[in-house]
Amino acid sequence: MRVAIVGAGVIGLSTALCIHEQYHSLVPSLEVEVYADRYTPHTTSDGAAGLWQPYLSDHGNLQETLWNKETFDYLLGHLGSPAAKEMGLFLISGYNLFTQPVPDPSWKNIVLGFRNLTPKELELFPGYSYGWFNTALMLECRSYLPWLTNRLTQRGVKFFHKKVESFQEIFAQGVDVVINCTGVRAGELQPDPELQPGRGQVIKVLAPWVKHFIITHDMESGIYNSPYVIPGSEFTVLGGIYQHGNWNEENSAQDHKTIWENCCRLLPALQKAKIVGEWSGLRPARPWVRLERETVRHGHFQAEVIHNYGHGGFGITIHWGCAMAAARLFGSILQEKKLASPPQPRL
Repeated sequence: MRVAIVGAGVIGLSTALCIHEQYHSLVPSLEVEVYADRYTPHTTSDGAAGLWQPYLSDHGNLQETLWNKETFDYLLGHLGSPAAKEMGLFLISGYNLFTQPVPDPSWKNIVLGFRNLTPKELELFPGYSYGWFNTALMLECRSYLPWLTNRLTQRGVKFFHKKVESFQEIFAQGVDVVINCTGVRAGELQPDPELQPGRGQVIKVLAPWVKHFIITHDMESGIYNSPYVIPGSEFTVLGGIYQHGNWNEENSAQDHKTIWENCCRLLPALQKAKIVGEWSGLRPARPWVRLERETVRHGHFQAEVIHNYGHGGFGITIHWGCAMAAARLFGSILQEKKLASPPQPRL
């Protein structure tokens, strides 16, 4: 039973691990392969600061809120383990700031210690009249992706550095199931008008005095289009760019100026911070995550694809819940092919 995961960002690697962990003992013939033309540190996941935080509104999508919660709880369970440092996993607290009162988010009871800001706290941030404080998690992909890769390699998963041009190309090699984790490039394998790039750009600075994340929200300009400051283990990430439909992966001088001026207005001490890097990338934006099975024709045969893409700017936040859901879909395929017989109850 050969399974090919296409894509090696946080979604692809975690899905590969989840499937292998759950099924390798049930299906002795299981072979898992990963195909990608970009590996860490060159994936979209690598550019993300790594803060666990969903969008403010889940648009009533309870399924995505559940996947977010499953991911948070899974990561929280690893916090006390020796692996946490290698994974790039640690607790972080911080502020979400608004210019007007807003409803509480769907994730207020998932994070730790969620509360409204006091008037005295709001005095720290002129121009903002409402906000929240909570403790969440950081998961830095420049550590997490190599950690996942090592886990997969130890399990005998094979990696191929190549661009997959079509599902047929992989099925022709004798693969039984393809898991499509290609992010913003998914439209190249199968047209999907719902999927668009949400271009982002960040500046990385040395600012060791910044200890809390600060995310501002402008309800008019939309998600991620106002300044944010997220301190990591080695550098602090400054951002606030979200350009829907823009495919350009080059850094823009205008965007740099916008981020720098807005973040320095928010935290004037940042003017003294040393810039150590800059990055831009494309969030795979979609009205909702596409996580479903599809049967495609391959010659005279039917072949199975599981799609797991369209996680926007919250791939790290939702990744493990989606990996588990993709693994369940894979289990349903095995069930139909009768490769994995569920354990029989003992009398």
